[in-house]
Amino acid sequence: MKIDVQIDRVMGELADLAAFSAVPAPAVTRIVFSEQDLRARAWLRRLCTDAGLSVREDAVGNTLFRWVGTDLKAAAVASGSHIDAIPNAGRFDGTVGVVGALEAIRALRAAGFVPRRSIELILFTSEEPTRFGVGCLGSRLLSGALSTKQAEQLLDTDGNTLASVRRTAGFGGNLATVRLRPNQYAGFVELHIEQGPLLEREGIPLGIVTHIAAPASLRVDIEGEGGHAGAVLMPERRDALVAAAELMLAIEAAALATGSNDTVATTGVCQIFPGAVNSIPSRVQLGVDVRDIELQRRDSVLGAIETAAKEVRLRRKVSVAIETINADPPAACDPDIVTALTTASEQQNLRYRRIVSRAYHDSLFMSRICPVAMLFIPCRKGISHRPDEYASEKDIANGIRVLADTLARLAI
Repeated sequence: MKIDVQIDRVMGELADLAAFSAVPAPAVTRIVFSEQDLRARAWLRRLCTDAGLSVREDAVGNTLFRWVGTDLKAAAVASGSHIDAIPNAGRFDGTVGVVGALEAIRALRAAGFVPRRSIELILFTSEEPTRFGVGCLGSRLLSGALSTKQAEQLLDTDGNTLASVRRTAGFGGNLATVRLRPNQYAGFVELHIEQGPLLEREGIPLGIVTHIAAPASLRVDIEGEGGHAGAVLMPERRDALVAAAELMLAIEAAALATGSNDTVATTGVCQIFPGAVNSIPSRVQLGVDVRDIELQRRDSVLGAIETAAKEVRLRRKVSVAIETINADPPAACDPDIVTALTTASEQQNLRYRRIVSRAYHDSLFMSRICPVAMLFIPCRKGISHRPDEYASEKDIANGIRVLADTLARLAI
């Protein structure tokens, strides 16, 4: 089957989507349920209805566009991603997976393909944690990874509950109805830019994802004793920041000690009180992210961090409290879908490599309710979440062709 991707149309639609932004181009800021997000959603609905797809929206705004197959009893296959964008982002993260899935469906239709299984494009709500502090909000609710009660109590950056914000945006109803039943989908495939440099560096056009790493997020509160920087003698100090510095180095050492490149740990937040040059820090709060594709190995790093915290507490005579914000399990991609992606890549005469996703995506949570896999395309210098994020026409077209071929294989 010849799959004809109209890449000029795709690039035009990506540009149109990028224009729904709270900041001037080339940056994109599109926070979930903002005016820009709602206008972008309406624009996408028009494109999908023009393509002959039915539309269903759930209570949190996940939007499902369906190409109805010939076997209404068979579980559907799906693809999709997100269109919300963090402040000062680029135009390709998430959006390639949404516009690309739509183009894959249009290309299959144009080729005369008739699916037995329905094919669905899913627009997930709030993959980015910008507004509510939780990533993959829509797919967490679809999969049951987040309870209705927990979700409704989430607060946005202005202190508004998810319940009030979603209703104001036009998404009413009971959140309990969002959760999908198991086996509703026979498979889910997400097309995405790599957000890393490997594919471009190696000159390989496609990455077929085998595992998706998952984060454990920690908040660490360290409390010592403040005082005048000149008056408190060194032997008498209980400096919270020095204790935090030791713990940060221990966090790095714990990740390195596994000996695996798939283990990473980051201290991305360090808030110091009172924050004066002539005052000994009395309190520090750290934000820590630990990721791996193997749950046991990741949790061993968490254990090492706990041990290090106890040692720092005793040595520095400070208090250390660690709170786990979330600890999602990693996912392995489905072997059959990986094989379908491999076969489709070979059919399209495109080189590929197997790759690990160290960023997590909606596919991580969809893996709880159906088989999943991901397809990566290169992005320039591995840059993402910045205005200079870029994927070429050629690479996007390659990804869409392989996605379309794979969806066809899964839908017969």
